[in-house]
Amino acid sequence: MAKKLSTPVAEGVTRQKPKGNEAIKTRSNFLRGTILEGLSDLTTGALCADDTQLTKFHGIYQQDDRDVRKERRKKKLEPAYSFMIRVRVAGGVCTPEQWLDMDRLATTHANGTLKLTTRQAFQFHGVIKSNLKPTIQEINTTLLDTVAACGDVNRNVMCNPNPDLSEVHEDVLKVAQEISDHLTPATRAYHEIWLDDGQGGDKQKVTADPEILEDDEPIYGRTYLPRKFKTVIAVPPSNDVDIYAHCLGFIAIVEADKVVGYNITVGGGMGMTHGALDTFPRLAEVMGFCTPEQVVEVAEQVVRVQKEYGNRKERKNARLKYTIENFGLRWFRNAVEQRLGYKLGKPREFEFTHNGDRYGWTEDHQGNFQCTLFIQNGRLYDDEKVQLLTGLREIARIHDGDFRLTANQNVAIAGISKARRPEIESLLSQYGLADCYKASGLRLNSMACVSLPTCGLALAESERYLPDLVGEIEDVMAEVGLGRDEITIRMTGCPNGCARPYIAEIGLVGRGPRKYNLYLGGGFAGDRLSKLYKDSVKDEEIAGVVRPLLKDYAGQRTEGESFGNFVIRTGWVAETKHGREFHEDLKDVEKRG
Repeated sequence: MAKKLSTPVAEGVTRQKPKGNEAIKTRSNFLRGTILEGLSDLTTGALCADDTQLTKFHGIYQQDDRDVRKERRKKKLEPAYSFMIRVRVAGGVCTPEQWLDMDRLATTHANGTLKLTTRQAFQFHGVIKSNLKPTIQEINTTLLDTVAACGDVNRNVMCNPNPDLSEVHEDVLKVAQEISDHLTPATRAYHEIWLDDGQGGDKQKVTADPEILEDDEPIYGRTYLPRKFKTVIAVPPSNDVDIYAHCLGFIAIVEADKVVGYNITVGGGMGMTHGALDTFPRLAEVMGFCTPEQVVEVAEQVVRVQKEYGNRKERKNARLKYTIENFGLRWFRNAVEQRLGYKLGKPREFEFTHNGDRYGWTEDHQGNFQCTLFIQNGRLYDDEKVQLLTGLREIARIHDGDFRLTANQNVAIAGISKARRPEIESLLSQYGLADCYKASGLRLNSMACVSLPTCGLALAESERYLPDLVGEIEDVMAEVGLGRDEITIRMTGCPNGCARPYIAEIGLVGRGPRKYNLYLGGGFAGDRLSKLYKDSVKDEEIAGVVRPLLKDYAGQRTEGESFGNFVIRTGWVAETKHGREFHEDLKDVEKRG
Protein backbone atom coordinates (compact mmCIF):
# COMPACT_ATOMS: atom_id res chain seq x y z
CA MET A 1 0.00 0.00 0.00
CA ALA A 2 1.17 3.53 -0.75
CA LYS A 3 2.21 5.59 2.27
CA LYS A 4 0.27 8.71 3.17
CA LEU A 5 2.72 11.57 3.19
CA SER A 6 2.41 15.31 3.27
CA THR A 7 1.12 16.90 0.08
CA PRO A 8 3.74 18.90 -1.83
CA VAL A 9 2.95 22.56 -2.23
CA ALA A 10 2.69 23.86 -5.80
CA GLU A 11 2.66 27.56 -6.39
CA GLY A 12 -0.32 28.75 -8.40
CA VAL A 13 -2.82 26.05 -7.37
CA THR A 14 -6.01 27.67 -6.10
CA ARG A 15 -9.37 26.35 -4.95
CA GLN A 16 -12.30 27.84 -6.87
CA LYS A 17 -16.04 27.40 -7.06
CA PRO A 18 -16.61 24.77 -9.77
CA LYS A 19 -18.18 25.80 -13.04
CA GLY A 20 -18.85 24.21 -16.43
CA ASN A 21 -17.96 20.53 -16.54
CA GLU A 22 -16.57 20.72 -13.01
CA ALA A 23 -19.94 21.86 -11.69
CA ILE A 24 -21.73 19.13 -13.65
CA LYS A 25 -19.50 16.47 -12.09
CA THR A 26 -19.83 17.95 -8.62
CA ARG A 27 -23.63 17.89 -8.60
CA SER A 28 -23.97 14.62 -10.54
CA ASN A 29 -24.17 12.37 -7.47
CA PHE A 30 -21.19 10.40 -8.69
CA LEU A 31 -22.13 10.29 -12.40
CA ARG A 32 -25.84 9.57 -11.97
CA GLY A 33 -27.28 12.94 -12.89
CA THR A 34 -30.73 12.56 -14.43
CA ILE A 35 -29.69 9.97 -17.00
CA LEU A 36 -32.33 7.45 -15.93
CA GLU A 37 -35.09 10.02 -16.24
CA GLY A 38 -33.77 11.12 -19.62
CA LEU A 39 -33.81 7.58 -20.98
CA SER A 40 -37.49 7.28 -20.17
CA ASP A 41 -38.41 10.51 -22.01
CA LEU A 42 -39.71 9.31 -25.38
CA THR A 43 -40.56 12.80 -26.67
CA THR A 44 -36.97 13.33 -27.87
CA GLY A 45 -34.10 11.24 -29.19
CA ALA A 46 -31.65 13.22 -27.07
CA LEU A 47 -30.58 13.57 -23.45
CA CYS A 48 -30.25 16.90 -21.65
CA ALA A 49 -26.99 18.85 -21.95
CA ASP A 50 -25.61 17.99 -18.50
CA ASP A 51 -26.34 14.29 -18.93
CA THR A 52 -24.58 14.20 -22.29
CA GLN A 53 -21.42 15.13 -20.40
CA LEU A 54 -22.01 12.47 -17.76
CA THR A 55 -22.79 9.67 -20.23
CA LYS A 56 -19.23 10.03 -21.53
CA PHE A 57 -18.07 8.47 -18.25
CA HIS A 58 -20.32 5.55 -19.15
CA GLY A 59 -18.71 5.22 -22.60
CA ILE A 60 -21.44 7.03 -24.54
CA TYR A 61 -21.40 10.11 -26.78
CA GLN A 62 -24.57 11.75 -28.03
CA GLN A 63 -24.27 12.67 -31.71
CA ASP A 64 -26.43 13.61 -34.68
CA ASP A 65 -26.15 13.03 -38.41
CA ARG A 66 -24.72 16.29 -39.74
CA ASP A 67 -25.35 15.21 -43.33
CA VAL A 68 -29.09 15.74 -42.76
CA ARG A 69 -28.96 18.46 -40.10
CA LYS A 70 -29.91 21.36 -42.42
CA GLU A 71 -32.68 19.39 -44.10
CA ARG A 72 -34.23 18.44 -40.76
CA ARG A 73 -33.94 22.01 -39.51
CA LYS A 74 -35.88 23.24 -42.55
CA LYS A 75 -38.60 20.73 -41.75
CA LYS A 76 -38.56 21.88 -38.12
CA LEU A 77 -37.47 18.46 -36.94
CA GLU A 78 -34.97 17.89 -34.17
CA PRO A 79 -31.53 16.65 -35.30
CA ALA A 80 -31.22 12.95 -36.19
CA TYR A 81 -29.86 12.01 -32.78
CA SER A 82 -28.05 8.76 -32.12
CA PHE A 83 -25.31 7.61 -29.79
CA MET A 84 -21.80 6.28 -30.14
CA ILE A 85 -20.93 3.55 -27.63
CA ARG A 86 -17.30 2.74 -26.92
CA VAL A 87 -16.42 -0.67 -25.49
CA ARG A 88 -13.33 -0.96 -23.32
CA VAL A 89 -10.96 -3.78 -24.25
CA ALA A 90 -7.95 -3.54 -21.94
CA GLY A 91 -4.87 -4.37 -23.98
CA GLY A 92 -7.07 -4.85 -27.05
CA VAL A 93 -7.54 -8.60 -26.55
CA CYS A 94 -10.93 -10.29 -26.90
CA THR A 95 -12.15 -13.84 -27.36
CA PRO A 96 -13.80 -15.15 -30.55
CA GLU A 97 -17.09 -15.29 -28.63
CA GLN A 98 -16.76 -11.63 -27.70
CA TRP A 99 -15.92 -10.76 -31.30
CA LEU A 100 -19.11 -12.48 -32.45
CA ASP A 101 -21.13 -10.60 -29.86
CA MET A 102 -19.66 -7.25 -30.98
CA ASP A 103 -20.45 -8.18 -34.60
CA ARG A 104 -24.03 -9.07 -33.69
CA LEU A 105 -24.63 -5.83 -31.78
CA ALA A 106 -23.17 -3.78 -34.63
CA THR A 107 -25.65 -5.26 -37.07
CA THR A 108 -28.72 -5.36 -34.80
CA HIS A 109 -28.41 -2.28 -32.57
CA ALA A 110 -26.01 0.03 -34.45
CA ASN A 111 -25.50 1.18 -38.05
CA GLY A 112 -24.29 -2.15 -39.45
CA THR A 113 -20.58 -1.36 -39.13
CA LEU A 114 -18.08 -2.11 -36.37
CA LYS A 115 -15.38 0.46 -35.66
CA LEU A 116 -11.91 -0.36 -34.32
CA THR A 117 -10.50 2.72 -32.60
CA THR A 118 -7.02 4.22 -32.29
CA ARG A 119 -7.04 3.10 -28.65
CA GLN A 120 -7.73 -0.63 -29.06
CA ALA A 121 -11.46 -0.37 -28.38
CA PHE A 122 -14.68 -1.18 -30.24
CA GLN A 123 -17.15 1.54 -31.18
CA PHE A 124 -20.79 1.26 -32.20
CA HIS A 125 -22.28 4.14 -34.15
CA GLY A 126 -25.91 5.00 -34.77
CA VAL A 127 -27.44 3.51 -31.62
CA ILE A 128 -30.78 5.20 -30.92
CA LYS A 129 -31.78 6.18 -27.39
CA SER A 130 -34.28 3.36 -26.90
CA ASN A 131 -31.54 0.84 -27.72
CA LEU A 132 -28.92 2.29 -25.37
CA LYS A 133 -29.78 0.29 -22.29
CA PRO A 134 -30.34 -3.05 -24.07
CA THR A 135 -27.01 -2.62 -25.89
CA ILE A 136 -25.08 -1.88 -22.69
CA GLN A 137 -26.67 -4.84 -20.97
CA GLU A 138 -25.76 -7.17 -23.81
CA ILE A 139 -22.20 -5.86 -23.82
CA ASN A 140 -22.01 -6.68 -20.12
CA THR A 141 -23.08 -10.28 -20.72
CA THR A 142 -20.06 -10.67 -23.03
CA LEU A 143 -17.79 -9.87 -20.05
CA LEU A 144 -16.86 -6.52 -21.60
CA ASP A 145 -18.07 -3.07 -20.53
CA THR A 146 -18.22 0.59 -21.53
CA VAL A 147 -17.59 2.23 -18.17
CA ALA A 148 -14.73 4.78 -18.27
CA ALA A 149 -14.28 4.34 -22.02
CA CYS A 150 -14.71 8.13 -22.18
CA GLY A 151 -14.91 10.96 -19.65
CA ASP A 152 -12.51 12.60 -17.19
CA VAL A 153 -11.04 9.34 -15.94
CA ASN A 154 -8.40 6.85 -16.97
CA ARG A 155 -9.63 5.39 -20.25
CA ASN A 156 -8.95 2.12 -22.07
CA VAL A 157 -5.42 0.96 -21.22
CA MET A 158 -3.45 -0.05 -24.31
CA CYS A 159 -0.53 -2.41 -24.80
CA ASN A 160 1.51 -3.78 -27.71
CA PRO A 161 -0.57 -6.57 -29.31
CA ASN A 162 2.30 -8.26 -31.17
CA PRO A 163 5.71 -7.69 -29.57
CA ASP A 164 8.81 -8.99 -31.32
CA LEU A 165 9.29 -11.19 -28.25
CA SER A 166 5.88 -12.81 -28.15
CA GLU A 167 6.57 -14.48 -24.80
CA VAL A 168 6.30 -11.12 -22.99
CA HIS A 169 2.82 -10.32 -24.31
CA GLU A 170 1.11 -12.20 -21.51
CA ASP A 171 3.03 -10.13 -18.95
CA VAL A 172 2.28 -6.72 -20.46
CA LEU A 173 -1.36 -7.64 -21.10
CA LYS A 174 -1.74 -8.62 -17.44
CA VAL A 175 -0.32 -5.25 -16.36
CA ALA A 176 -2.68 -3.40 -18.71
CA GLN A 177 -5.65 -5.25 -17.28
CA GLU A 178 -4.52 -4.61 -13.69
CA ILE A 179 -4.15 -0.87 -14.29
CA SER A 180 -7.52 -0.78 -16.01
CA ASP A 181 -9.27 -2.59 -13.16
CA HIS A 182 -7.60 -0.53 -10.45
CA LEU A 183 -8.40 2.84 -12.04
CA THR A 184 -12.00 2.04 -12.98
CA PRO A 185 -14.42 4.41 -11.20
CA ALA A 186 -15.96 2.82 -8.11
CA THR A 187 -19.37 4.52 -8.31
CA ARG A 188 -22.36 2.22 -8.72
CA ALA A 189 -23.97 4.63 -11.18
CA TYR A 190 -23.14 2.39 -14.16
CA HIS A 191 -24.79 -0.62 -12.48
CA GLU A 192 -27.88 1.29 -11.43
CA ILE A 193 -28.53 3.01 -14.74
CA TRP A 194 -27.60 0.36 -17.29
CA LEU A 195 -27.56 -2.99 -15.46
CA ASP A 196 -30.52 -2.55 -13.13
CA ASP A 197 -28.25 -2.43 -10.09
CA GLY A 198 -26.10 -5.26 -11.38
CA GLN A 199 -28.87 -7.89 -11.50
CA GLY A 200 -28.13 -8.76 -15.11
CA GLY A 201 -27.84 -12.54 -15.07
CA ASP A 202 -25.13 -15.10 -14.40
CA LYS A 203 -22.39 -13.30 -16.37
CA GLN A 204 -21.34 -9.97 -14.88
CA LYS A 205 -18.16 -8.21 -15.98
CA VAL A 206 -18.65 -4.99 -14.02
CA THR A 207 -19.17 -5.71 -10.34
CA ALA A 208 -19.12 -3.37 -7.37
CA ASP A 209 -16.75 -3.80 -4.43
CA PRO A 210 -18.98 -4.38 -1.37
CA GLU A 211 -16.43 -2.60 0.83
CA ILE A 212 -16.87 0.63 -1.14
CA LEU A 213 -19.74 2.81 -0.02
CA GLU A 214 -22.36 3.69 -2.59
CA ASP A 215 -21.24 7.32 -2.86
CA ASP A 216 -17.49 6.76 -2.46
CA GLU A 217 -14.78 7.29 -5.09
CA PRO A 218 -11.51 6.47 -3.26
CA ILE A 219 -9.22 7.52 -6.13
CA TYR A 220 -11.19 10.09 -8.15
CA GLY A 221 -13.34 11.84 -5.56
CA ARG A 222 -16.51 13.77 -6.37
CA THR A 223 -15.03 15.77 -9.28
CA TYR A 224 -12.96 12.99 -10.89
CA LEU A 225 -10.05 14.22 -13.04
CA PRO A 226 -9.78 17.67 -14.64
CA ARG A 227 -9.72 16.07 -18.08
CA LYS A 228 -9.39 12.71 -19.83
CA PHE A 229 -6.42 10.50 -18.95
CA LYS A 230 -4.77 7.93 -21.23
CA THR A 231 -2.38 5.11 -20.31
CA VAL A 232 -0.37 2.80 -22.58
CA ILE A 233 2.30 0.10 -22.42
CA ALA A 234 4.96 -0.23 -25.13
CA VAL A 235 7.39 -3.05 -25.87
CA PRO A 236 10.49 -1.84 -27.76
CA PRO A 237 11.47 -1.77 -30.55
CA SER A 238 7.77 -1.23 -31.43
CA ASN A 239 6.09 2.01 -30.46
CA ASP A 240 2.78 1.01 -32.04
CA VAL A 241 0.87 2.45 -29.05
CA ASP A 242 2.47 5.90 -29.63
CA ILE A 243 3.60 6.13 -26.04
CA TYR A 244 4.80 9.73 -26.32
CA ALA A 245 1.29 10.89 -27.24
CA HIS A 246 -0.24 9.77 -23.96
CA CYS A 247 -0.58 11.01 -20.38
CA LEU A 248 1.06 7.98 -18.77
CA GLY A 249 3.15 5.25 -20.34
CA PHE A 250 5.17 2.23 -19.34
CA ILE A 251 8.03 1.08 -21.59
CA ALA A 252 8.76 -2.60 -21.00
CA ILE A 253 12.44 -3.33 -20.31
CA VAL A 254 13.11 -6.90 -21.38
CA GLU A 255 16.16 -8.90 -20.32
CA ALA A 256 16.62 -12.60 -21.11
CA ASP A 257 13.10 -12.70 -22.62
CA LYS A 258 11.57 -11.42 -19.38
CA VAL A 259 10.09 -8.06 -18.41
CA VAL A 260 12.26 -6.82 -15.54
CA GLY A 261 10.55 -3.47 -15.19
CA TYR A 262 9.20 -0.41 -16.93
CA ASN A 263 10.42 3.06 -17.78
CA ILE A 264 7.66 5.50 -16.85
CA THR A 265 6.63 8.29 -19.23
CA VAL A 266 4.33 11.18 -18.36
CA GLY A 267 2.93 14.30 -19.96
CA GLY A 268 2.07 13.45 -23.55
CA GLY A 269 -1.04 14.52 -25.39
CA MET A 270 -2.20 15.53 -28.86
CA GLY A 271 -5.14 17.90 -28.57
CA MET A 272 -4.98 21.65 -29.13
CA THR A 273 -7.28 24.48 -30.24
CA HIS A 274 -6.86 26.38 -33.51
CA GLY A 275 -5.66 29.91 -32.79
CA ALA A 276 -5.01 29.28 -29.10
CA LEU A 277 -1.23 29.44 -28.75
CA ASP A 278 -1.39 28.28 -25.12
CA THR A 279 -2.61 24.89 -26.36
CA PHE A 280 -0.31 22.50 -28.18
CA PRO A 281 0.54 18.82 -28.61
CA ARG A 282 3.30 17.60 -26.33
CA LEU A 283 5.52 14.53 -26.17
CA ALA A 284 5.71 12.59 -22.93
CA GLU A 285 8.97 12.56 -20.99
CA VAL A 286 10.66 9.62 -19.24
CA MET A 287 10.21 10.12 -15.49
CA GLY A 288 11.86 7.05 -14.00
CA PHE A 289 11.82 3.27 -13.69
CA CYS A 290 9.71 0.89 -11.64
CA THR A 291 9.44 -2.86 -11.15
CA PRO A 292 6.46 -4.82 -12.49
CA GLU A 293 5.10 -5.05 -8.94
CA GLN A 294 5.11 -1.25 -8.60
CA VAL A 295 3.29 -0.38 -11.82
CA VAL A 296 -0.26 -0.17 -10.48
CA GLU A 297 0.60 1.98 -7.47
CA VAL A 298 2.73 4.25 -9.66
CA ALA A 299 -0.23 4.66 -12.01
CA GLU A 300 -2.54 5.50 -9.11
CA GLN A 301 -0.23 8.14 -7.64
CA VAL A 302 0.30 9.79 -11.04
CA VAL A 303 -3.48 10.00 -11.35
CA ARG A 304 -3.81 11.39 -7.81
CA VAL A 305 -1.28 14.16 -8.43
CA GLN A 306 -3.06 15.12 -11.65
CA LYS A 307 -6.42 15.07 -9.84
CA GLU A 308 -5.15 17.56 -7.28
CA TYR A 309 -3.01 19.86 -9.43
CA GLY A 310 -4.54 19.68 -12.90
CA ASN A 311 -6.08 22.92 -14.18
CA ARG A 312 -9.81 22.90 -13.39
CA LYS A 313 -10.31 26.54 -14.37
CA GLU A 314 -9.44 26.24 -18.08
CA ARG A 315 -10.59 22.94 -19.55
CA LYS A 316 -8.48 23.42 -22.67
CA ASN A 317 -5.38 23.45 -20.41
CA ALA A 318 -6.51 20.67 -18.10
CA ARG A 319 -4.62 17.65 -19.46
CA LEU A 320 -1.64 16.21 -17.57
CA LYS A 321 0.70 17.56 -20.25
CA TYR A 322 -0.05 21.11 -19.10
CA THR A 323 0.35 20.20 -15.42
CA ILE A 324 3.88 18.98 -16.15
CA GLU A 325 4.53 21.86 -18.52
CA ASN A 326 3.60 24.32 -15.77
CA PHE A 327 5.22 22.69 -12.75
CA GLY A 328 8.07 20.77 -14.38
CA LEU A 329 9.00 17.10 -14.53
CA ARG A 330 11.22 17.26 -11.46
CA TRP A 331 8.44 18.67 -9.32
CA PHE A 332 5.96 16.13 -10.68
CA ARG A 333 8.27 13.19 -10.02
CA ASN A 334 8.85 14.45 -6.47
CA ALA A 335 5.09 14.72 -5.91
CA VAL A 336 4.57 11.15 -7.11
CA GLU A 337 7.50 9.77 -5.06
CA GLN A 338 6.24 11.46 -1.88
CA ARG A 339 2.95 9.67 -2.27
CA LEU A 340 4.63 6.36 -3.13
CA GLY A 341 6.98 6.55 -0.17
CA TYR A 342 10.00 5.55 -2.26
CA LYS A 343 12.18 6.83 -5.07
CA LEU A 344 11.74 5.72 -8.65
CA GLY A 345 14.68 4.09 -10.34
CA LYS A 346 16.92 5.46 -13.06
CA PRO A 347 15.47 4.91 -16.56
CA ARG A 348 16.93 1.98 -18.50
CA GLU A 349 18.11 2.11 -22.10
CA PHE A 350 15.68 1.29 -24.92
CA GLU A 351 15.11 2.04 -28.59
CA PHE A 352 12.01 2.44 -30.74
CA THR A 353 12.33 1.87 -34.49
CA HIS A 354 8.73 2.23 -35.75
CA ASN A 355 5.13 2.78 -34.69
CA GLY A 356 3.34 0.71 -37.32
CA ASP A 357 1.86 -2.79 -37.17
CA ARG A 358 3.54 -6.06 -38.20
CA TYR A 359 1.26 -7.12 -41.03
CA GLY A 360 0.69 -10.59 -42.35
CA TRP A 361 1.75 -13.85 -40.78
CA THR A 362 4.16 -14.24 -37.86
CA GLU A 363 4.95 -17.19 -35.62
CA ASP A 364 5.00 -16.90 -31.82
CA HIS A 365 7.21 -18.60 -29.25
CA GLN A 366 4.73 -21.47 -28.83
CA GLY A 367 4.67 -22.33 -32.51
CA ASN A 368 1.29 -20.75 -33.10
CA PHE A 369 0.62 -18.08 -35.72
CA GLN A 370 -0.72 -14.57 -35.85
CA CYS A 371 -2.08 -12.77 -38.89
CA THR A 372 -2.45 -8.99 -38.70
CA LEU A 373 -4.93 -7.51 -41.18
CA PHE A 374 -5.05 -3.95 -42.46
CA ILE A 375 -8.46 -2.43 -41.76
CA GLN A 376 -8.63 0.96 -43.45
CA ASN A 377 -9.42 3.54 -40.76
CA GLY A 378 -10.68 0.72 -38.55
CA ARG A 379 -14.11 0.44 -40.21
CA LEU A 380 -15.46 -3.10 -40.59
CA TYR A 381 -18.24 -3.58 -43.13
CA ASP A 382 -19.09 -5.59 -46.23
CA ASP A 383 -19.05 -4.27 -49.80
CA GLU A 384 -18.68 -5.68 -53.30
CA LYS A 385 -14.87 -5.85 -53.03
CA VAL A 386 -14.26 -7.23 -49.56
CA GLN A 387 -16.45 -8.68 -46.85
CA LEU A 388 -14.67 -7.65 -43.68
CA LEU A 389 -17.53 -8.21 -41.26
CA THR A 390 -18.62 -11.53 -42.72
CA GLY A 391 -15.10 -12.85 -43.19
CA LEU A 392 -14.02 -12.13 -39.63
CA ARG A 393 -17.34 -13.47 -38.36
CA GLU A 394 -16.74 -16.80 -40.08
CA ILE A 395 -13.16 -16.89 -38.77
CA ALA A 396 -14.38 -16.19 -35.21
CA ARG A 397 -16.71 -19.17 -35.44
CA ILE A 398 -13.82 -21.60 -35.88
CA HIS A 399 -10.95 -19.70 -34.20
CA ASP A 400 -9.64 -21.08 -30.89
CA GLY A 401 -7.14 -18.31 -30.15
CA ASP A 402 -7.94 -14.63 -29.63
CA PHE A 403 -8.37 -11.36 -31.50
CA ARG A 404 -6.13 -8.37 -30.78
CA LEU A 405 -7.12 -4.84 -31.71
CA THR A 406 -4.16 -2.63 -32.54
CA ALA A 407 -3.52 1.04 -31.79
CA ASN A 408 -3.41 1.62 -35.56
CA GLN A 409 -7.06 0.56 -36.03
CA ASN A 410 -6.20 -2.91 -37.32
CA VAL A 411 -6.86 -6.42 -36.02
CA ALA A 412 -4.63 -9.41 -35.42
CA ILE A 413 -5.99 -12.96 -35.43
CA ALA A 414 -3.70 -14.48 -32.80
CA GLY A 415 -2.97 -17.91 -31.37
CA ILE A 416 -3.71 -19.76 -34.62
CA SER A 417 -2.60 -23.38 -34.40
CA LYS A 418 -0.79 -25.07 -37.28
CA ALA A 419 -3.81 -27.33 -37.74
CA ARG A 420 -6.24 -24.41 -37.93
CA ARG A 421 -4.12 -22.13 -40.14
CA PRO A 422 -5.18 -23.64 -43.51
CA GLU A 423 -8.87 -23.13 -42.66
CA ILE A 424 -8.30 -19.50 -41.69
CA GLU A 425 -6.19 -18.86 -44.78
CA SER A 426 -9.03 -20.27 -46.88
CA LEU A 427 -11.57 -17.98 -45.23
CA LEU A 428 -9.32 -14.96 -45.66
CA SER A 429 -9.13 -15.73 -49.35
CA GLN A 430 -12.83 -16.48 -49.71
CA TYR A 431 -13.92 -13.13 -48.28
CA GLY A 432 -11.25 -10.97 -49.90
CA LEU A 433 -9.06 -10.41 -46.85
CA ALA A 434 -6.01 -12.42 -47.93
CA ASP A 435 -4.24 -9.52 -49.61
CA CYS A 436 -5.54 -6.62 -47.52
CA TYR A 437 -2.16 -6.15 -45.86
CA LYS A 438 -0.29 -5.96 -49.17
CA ALA A 439 -1.18 -2.32 -49.84
CA SER A 440 1.35 0.49 -50.27
CA GLY A 441 3.58 1.53 -47.39
CA LEU A 442 1.74 4.84 -47.28
CA ARG A 443 -1.71 3.26 -46.98
CA LEU A 444 -0.57 0.71 -44.41
CA ASN A 445 0.71 3.60 -42.29
CA SER A 446 -2.40 5.77 -42.68
CA MET A 447 -4.94 6.55 -40.00
CA ALA A 448 -7.99 8.81 -39.69
CA CYS A 449 -10.52 9.76 -37.05
CA VAL A 450 -14.26 9.29 -37.65
CA SER A 451 -15.07 13.00 -38.12
CA LEU A 452 -18.11 13.75 -40.31
CA PRO A 453 -20.97 13.08 -40.31
CA THR A 454 -21.32 12.18 -36.62
CA CYS A 455 -18.59 13.97 -34.66
CA GLY A 456 -19.86 17.31 -33.38
CA LEU A 457 -16.34 18.77 -33.33
CA ALA A 458 -15.47 17.99 -36.94
CA LEU A 459 -14.49 20.89 -39.18
CA ALA A 460 -13.63 18.78 -42.24
CA GLU A 461 -13.86 15.22 -43.53
CA SER A 462 -11.39 12.58 -42.35
CA GLU A 463 -12.36 8.89 -42.42
CA ARG A 464 -14.45 9.30 -45.58
CA TYR A 465 -11.75 11.32 -47.38
CA LEU A 466 -8.32 9.98 -46.40
CA PRO A 467 -8.53 6.77 -48.50
CA ASP A 468 -9.01 8.81 -51.68
CA LEU A 469 -6.26 11.26 -50.76
CA VAL A 470 -3.88 8.38 -50.10
CA GLY A 471 -4.66 7.14 -53.60
CA GLU A 472 -3.73 10.53 -55.05
CA ILE A 473 -0.46 10.64 -53.13
CA GLU A 474 0.29 7.04 -54.10
CA ASP A 475 0.13 8.16 -57.74
CA VAL A 476 2.62 10.93 -56.97
CA MET A 477 4.94 8.52 -55.18
CA ALA A 478 4.87 6.12 -58.11
CA GLU A 479 5.57 9.00 -60.47
CA VAL A 480 8.69 10.12 -58.56
CA GLY A 481 9.96 6.59 -57.97
CA LEU A 482 9.06 5.99 -54.33
CA GLY A 483 6.75 3.03 -54.94
CA ARG A 484 5.93 1.17 -51.72
CA ASP A 485 8.09 3.29 -49.40
CA GLU A 486 6.71 3.65 -45.89
CA ILE A 487 5.56 7.12 -44.82
CA THR A 488 3.15 7.72 -41.95
CA ILE A 489 0.14 9.87 -42.87
CA ARG A 490 -2.68 10.73 -40.49
CA MET A 491 -5.76 12.91 -40.74
CA THR A 492 -8.24 14.36 -38.27
CA GLY A 493 -11.29 16.51 -38.87
CA CYS A 494 -10.46 18.85 -35.99
CA PRO A 495 -7.41 19.83 -33.90
CA ASN A 496 -8.23 17.43 -31.04
CA GLY A 497 -5.92 14.96 -32.78
CA CYS A 498 -7.69 11.64 -32.08
CA ALA A 499 -5.70 9.91 -34.85
CA ARG A 500 -2.47 11.41 -33.45
CA PRO A 501 -1.59 13.46 -36.57
CA TYR A 502 1.00 15.66 -34.84
CA ILE A 503 3.53 12.83 -34.65
CA ALA A 504 2.95 11.63 -38.23
CA GLU A 505 5.42 12.37 -41.00
CA ILE A 506 2.50 13.88 -42.93
CA GLY A 507 -0.30 15.19 -40.74
CA LEU A 508 -3.53 16.79 -41.94
CA VAL A 509 -5.84 18.55 -39.50
CA GLY A 510 -9.24 19.96 -40.43
CA ARG A 511 -9.36 23.76 -40.51
CA GLY A 512 -12.73 24.23 -42.21
CA PRO A 513 -14.89 22.60 -44.89
CA ARG A 514 -12.48 20.93 -47.36
CA LYS A 515 -9.48 22.74 -45.83
CA TYR A 516 -6.62 21.30 -43.80
CA ASN A 517 -3.50 22.43 -42.00
CA LEU A 518 -0.57 20.42 -43.36
CA TYR A 519 2.09 19.33 -40.86
CA LEU A 520 5.41 17.69 -41.70
CA GLY A 521 8.38 16.17 -39.91
CA GLY A 522 6.97 13.84 -37.28
CA GLY A 523 9.13 10.87 -36.30
CA PHE A 524 8.68 7.54 -38.09
CA ALA A 525 8.76 5.91 -34.64
CA GLY A 526 6.30 8.43 -33.20
CA ASP A 527 9.07 10.11 -31.24
CA ARG A 528 9.00 13.65 -32.64
CA LEU A 529 6.35 16.32 -33.15
CA SER A 530 5.70 17.75 -36.59
CA LYS A 531 5.64 21.38 -37.69
CA LEU A 532 3.03 23.38 -39.60
CA TYR A 533 4.09 23.55 -43.25
CA LYS A 534 1.05 25.13 -44.89
CA ASP A 535 -2.14 26.56 -43.46
CA SER A 536 -5.68 25.88 -44.79
CA VAL A 537 -4.75 23.80 -47.84
CA LYS A 538 -7.75 22.96 -50.02
CA ASP A 539 -8.36 19.24 -50.35
CA GLU A 540 -7.85 19.19 -54.12
CA GLU A 541 -4.47 20.91 -53.68
CA ILE A 542 -2.91 18.59 -51.10
CA ALA A 543 -1.33 16.08 -53.51
CA GLY A 544 0.14 18.93 -55.52
CA VAL A 545 1.57 20.59 -52.43
CA VAL A 546 3.40 17.44 -51.31
CA ARG A 547 4.60 16.55 -54.84
CA PRO A 548 7.83 18.67 -54.74
CA LEU A 549 8.66 17.36 -51.27
CA LEU A 550 8.26 13.74 -52.35
CA LYS A 551 10.24 14.37 -55.52
CA ASP A 552 13.05 15.94 -53.52
CA TYR A 553 12.92 13.05 -51.03
CA ALA A 554 13.15 10.46 -53.82
CA GLY A 555 16.26 12.13 -55.26
CA GLN A 556 18.11 13.46 -52.23
CA ARG A 557 17.48 11.12 -49.30
CA THR A 558 20.29 9.22 -47.68
CA GLU A 559 20.19 5.45 -47.23
CA GLY A 560 17.51 4.48 -44.72
CA GLU A 561 16.44 8.09 -44.12
CA SER A 562 12.79 8.49 -43.23
CA PHE A 563 10.62 11.17 -44.81
CA GLY A 564 10.16 12.94 -41.49
CA ASN A 565 13.92 13.13 -40.92
CA PHE A 566 14.50 14.25 -44.51
CA VAL A 567 12.18 17.28 -44.48
CA ILE A 568 13.92 18.54 -41.35
CA ARG A 569 17.47 17.88 -42.57
CA THR A 570 16.81 19.66 -45.86
CA GLY A 571 15.01 22.62 -44.30
CA TRP A 572 11.47 22.11 -45.56
CA VAL A 573 10.37 22.57 -41.94
CA ALA A 574 12.16 23.26 -38.67
CA GLU A 575 12.38 20.57 -36.01
CA THR A 576 9.91 20.87 -33.15
CA LYS A 577 11.96 20.02 -30.08
CA HIS A 578 9.26 20.74 -27.53
CA GLY A 579 5.50 21.15 -27.54
CA ARG A 580 5.65 24.84 -26.69
CA GLU A 581 7.66 25.33 -29.92
CA PHE A 582 4.95 23.65 -32.00
CA HIS A 583 3.30 26.85 -33.21
CA GLU A 584 5.39 28.46 -35.91
CA ASP A 585 4.97 32.11 -36.92
CA LEU A 586 2.32 31.98 -39.63
CA LYS A 587 4.24 34.62 -41.60
CA ASP A 588 6.88 31.98 -42.35
CA VAL A 589 4.15 29.59 -43.43
CA GLU A 590 2.59 32.22 -45.67
CA LYS A 591 5.92 32.81 -47.43
CA ARG A 592 5.85 29.19 -48.63
CA GLY A 593 2.40 29.71 -50.10
